[in-house]
Amino acid sequence: MDTAAEIPMADPREPPTVGALFSGFLILGLTGFGGVLPLARRMIVEDRRWLTGAEFTELLGLCQFLPGGNIINLSVAIGLHFRGIAGALASLIGLIAAPTAIVVLLGFVYDRFQGDPHVQHLFAGLAAAAAGLLVAMAAKIAWPIRRRPVAIVIALACFIAIGWLRWPLLPTMLGLATLSILATWRLER
Repeated sequence: MDTAAEIPMADPREPPTVGALFSGFLILGLTGFGGVLPLARRMIVEDRRWLTGAEFTELLGLCQFLPGGNIINLSVAIGLHFRGIAGALASLIGLIAAPTAIVVLLGFVYDRFQGDPHVQHLFAGLAAAAAGLLVAMAAKIAWPIRRRPVAIVIALACFIAIGWLRWPLLPTMLGLATLSILATWRLER
């Protein structure tokens, strides 16, 4: 009997080092100003291949359910997954160091020039670009669940409840998460 066929193969992806986590999230923090989730998915799934698209979607779903910023939660979860506490700290510090400095500087500039119509138009344009990034991200996150009817129904119900009906986020998420877990468990057992 061929024993090689019986032995499960190790994951072919090499786990990132603490330094790679720091530098990856540092670059992400510098380049993803205002719309980091689409760039995070590209870096984590497509460029560095730390996670698959499905793994990213599942982890992001968990991170969105937790209190705090989604990308902050995601950076900590990825760092913790690959390198424990050191990885979590490296990912978090890498992500927030440069943007924090930039926000402080921009705060000083905005405080001085906030009445300038050019600055107001600039921020309106940035808001439109951020909305476009969010729509692109939603499409990429939805792609891995396209063949899971329960997931699609839950996602649509969440969008309608929170986005259209304006139901409160926490009770809606708790209810839909519970419903999703029960439906998935029942269908996949």
